[in-house]
Amino acid sequence: MRTYKTPSSMLFSFVVYLVMVLTLAVCLIPFLYMLALSISSPKAIINNEVFLIPKGLNLQSYIQIFSYPNFFKAYGNTFFYTIAGTAISLTLMILFAYPLSKTRLKGVKAVMRLVIFSMFFSGGLIPNYLLVSYLQLTNTRLAMLIPFAINQFNLILLINFFKSIPVDLEEAAIIDGLDYKGILVLIVLPLSTAALATVGLYAAVFFWNDWFHGLIYLKSSQFPVMLFLRNIVTGTSMVGDAAGSGDKSTIAISIKSAVIITSTLPIIVLYPFLQRYFVKGVMIGAVKG
Repeated sequence: MRTYKTPSSMLFSFVVYLVMVLTLAVCLIPFLYMLALSISSPKAIINNEVFLIPKGLNLQSYIQIFSYPNFFKAYGNTFFYTIAGTAISLTLMILFAYPLSKTRLKGVKAVMRLVIFSMFFSGGLIPNYLLVSYLQLTNTRLAMLIPFAINQFNLILLINFFKSIPVDLEEAAIIDGLDYKGILVLIVLPLSTAALATVGLYAAVFFWNDWFHGLIYLKSSQFPVMLFLRNIVTGTSMVGDAAGSGDKSTIAISIKSAVIITSTLPIIVLYPFLQRYFVKGVMIGAVKG
């Protein structure tokens, strides 16, 4: 059957596609610009000839970054913090969110008030440091994992998603002989793939980008790559400012661009694979009547 589009629907489609293209350009152009700067020759950067297309291929910035001592160890630390932190975060938030999604339980409203209160008001840097020190977590990898395992915003997302699962499914499972542990593992979690993928991505991005807490709690051999690259950027900035010459300032710009690409590329590469799980999770979680 042939469908005919009215002028208003065509205009709406045009506006939607235009907004999508503009949004894509806003997100993509800065990344392409940084990529072009990181692999362009110093001469082209000095002459402002680089925008989206690199000129005079030069990989010296990446070679310099990769040649730093302990760079790959810092990368390994970050992968550990991201994978272990995301796993711990998802496990604790699932165990916390599932009971809180049952409004019939006593004390749920009081606990939810505490969760929301802690989302807006926290102890601050010094009390958190004293707590981590009291628990003897300083200079250990657990200092990057345990204190930040539960995020209130992600927790509320999971609670609301668990609430949207029909109660009839759980009641039918109880009649079939399942306990609440079996309901959570065999019914709730498979239906929550989309929510878990979303919360997992948020947690992974947080642990990947976190460098400030590593600066406070860890020793240098345990630094994540973000803190390692931050020290590189600080060092190149001081060299460029002190030198005042075009060559060294340009090298500093090129290294900063390479640092940005090096730090963000793994998450960018990971996202398309998670996108598949978003779609799959929505399809699994759909209740068809």
